[in-house]
Amino acid sequence: MKHVKALAVKGIMTLVLLYLFLGFGFGLSFGNVFIITVILVGIAYLGDILILPKITNIMATVADPVIAFFIVWWLGMALTPIAPKTMAGAAAISAIAIAVGEYFFHIYLAKLGIGSDRLSTSSS
Repeated sequence: MKHVKALAVKGIMTLVLLYLFLGFGFGLSFGNVFIITVILVGIAYLGDILILPKITNIMATVADPVIAFFIVWWLGMALTPIAPKTMAGAAAISAIAIAVGEYFFHIYLAKLGIGSDRLSTSSS
């Protein structure tokens, strides 16, 4: 049940951030943003539960925007007619916003008991 709650929080956070930047900022449809969100959340959550316990929150937060950038960029180019350079800018802005959210999400995971003690706010 903890994973369902964590996935819901991550999914809602990611959907809101991506729709704010990609939908309102770059005109992507809600459907396209939703598809990008589902794929990004699925891949990133696997990293959260498999890799995050082995590294610190800061290290994970540095890796998150890289993953988010490439997923958003590739899927954005596949799903929309937006030019690659424009989509790269949209992906970069979205990735930075997601990284900020992920920092706090990792702390939330630690409080749920998903992850490790290395994620506590004192070691960040």
